[in-house]
Amino acid sequence: MASAAGTGYQDPSAEVLTEAAAAFGLLASPARLHIVWALTQGESDVTGLAERVGGALPAVSQHLTKLKLAGLVRSRREGRRQVYFVDSAGQAAVVEVVRLLVGRLAERDTAAPARRLRGL
Repeated sequence: MASAAGTGYQDPSAEVLTEAAAAFGLLASPARLHIVWALTQGESDVTGLAERVGGALPAVSQHLTKLKLAGLVRSRREGRRQVYFVDSAGQAAVVEVVRLLVGRLAERDTAAPARRLRGL
């Protein structure tokens, strides 16, 4: 780990930066971002998520699989259903960033719909 000159802070390792970039890369998909946002509001099964985000059941299931592999969401079995929820322990900071950013953009969009981020 290198330190930033004169700051006393240590830069993260290449492995940490790679893992963080992968997590943010997964969230670059609007569908996955919507799924994580929905799960910050409360747990759900895949059928409920598909209805909420407007996606096909197989596509939402595939997104959930990728999000689980990245450690952003977890699941538990309830009878014959898999219930998904955000992994508040493993990736709490990333999930909190999603919740805050999407929430603020949604509030801003409601207040001034003509103002949008483009090309970011």
